[in-house]
Amino acid sequence: MCVSSPSGASEQFRNIRQTVGTGRSRSECQHIIQSFAPGEVTPERALLIGQELCKALFNDEYQYVLAVHVDHSHVHNHIIVNNVNFYTGKTFETEHNQGKIPERAWSKLRTISDELCRKQGLSIIENPHLSKGKSHWEWELDQQNLSWKEQLKRTIDEVIKASEDFEDFLAKCADFGILVDYNPDHKIDLKFMLAEQKERNPRAKMTRAKTLGYFYESQQIRRRIESYKYQMSHRPTARIIRTTAEKFQQSQGLTNWADRENMKAASKAINEMTADNTTLEELESAALTAFSQRMSAKSEQSALRKQWDEIQELLPLVEEVIKYTDIHKRYKSLTGKEQTKFGKQCAYELSEYDRLFAKIREIVPEGKVPSPELLRKQLEKIQEQYNEQSAKYDTSKKEADRLAQQIQKKRQSQKTLDRYLQNEQAAKRKKSQLE
Repeated sequence: MCVSSPSGASEQFRNIRQTVGTGRSRSECQHIIQSFAPGEVTPERALLIGQELCKALFNDEYQYVLAVHVDHSHVHNHIIVNNVNFYTGKTFETEHNQGKIPERAWSKLRTISDELCRKQGLSIIENPHLSKGKSHWEWELDQQNLSWKEQLKRTIDEVIKASEDFEDFLAKCADFGILVDYNPDHKIDLKFMLAEQKERNPRAKMTRAKTLGYFYESQQIRRRIESYKYQMSHRPTARIIRTTAEKFQQSQGLTNWADRENMKAASKAINEMTADNTTLEELESAALTAFSQRMSAKSEQSALRKQWDEIQELLPLVEEVIKYTDIHKRYKSLTGKEQTKFGKQCAYELSEYDRLFAKIREIVPEGKVPSPELLRKQLEKIQEQYNEQSAKYDTSKKEADRLAQQIQKKRQSQKTLDRYLQNEQAAKRKKSQLE
């Protein structure tokens, strides 16, 4: 419903917003990115799927420009949509982004995209419920570590590193600018909020620990404090225990379970519980170890960054003061009238030397002033160390995230099996009563 050139489409978008739009929204466009797994689609096929997506989502009521990008290993579509309905003048938010979460635009978009990909035999994200949808604005802030959630998580991480135990953690939250609400008797036992956020918005509500992620639940914080303190470096010792999965396999009710759908769910659960031959406790221990390693690498990065900044500030001062060092030495070697005369002749150079040297002493209070060559070598070494810690951070973060997802799956599988065992016990009691 517009021309294909970007400048022409932009002008036509603007005309619709000005002539038809209600003018109640400051948003001009919506930006959609539809990505495919590497090697699964050609750009031409991606374009056709993108057109089908737009047809289903916009019903020929919104102007849009669709472009296929091949600048990454995965082919992906970028769709820029005019924020105003071509006919009604209502905004996209009004027509598609209201109501409960399942009714929001991103949820509908995901559903349509998944259906199209399934028809084409393409892979999709199988467990989208494990992640939480967010606006593009919040996503961009997350990438820059600027969102309030990211700030809150980073600050909690700092409190954990400074805490001796969970009680100490709760006490120190205030020192780090965190409001905390802990009630072990409640199902939702732990909530957080940045004090700064409360000051800006007195009506703001506290965030449940679970919302921040698995590693910020009360039990995991307890474990993380211990894990960080002792920096667990060994693999968790396997325990010989009779798991719920084993109980299930030995259960007589397994062979007598009549409900086929429940059987399918239970079979899937048992496979997930036993697939990696690890217990839930072992996974949790490994996940906390990985997260602790991530925190340690982050601390090292911060320390290295501080050293880097210090040397970056010092280096130009040292390079500049060297220009006046010989003059200063010459001045110090003279006495009497000769020194006075030389001092007048080189007043500017001597003044600059004193000014620069005073700044250097603020950074290096004691000891010999290092040479520029030595400082550059130190920068190279710091960069190498920083890169090493970055690699450790990335590796441990991926491992922690991977294990957290496994834990969530295993927890769900555990609940499925627990429900079956409860139903089986109830059936046995009922049969016994009847007899």
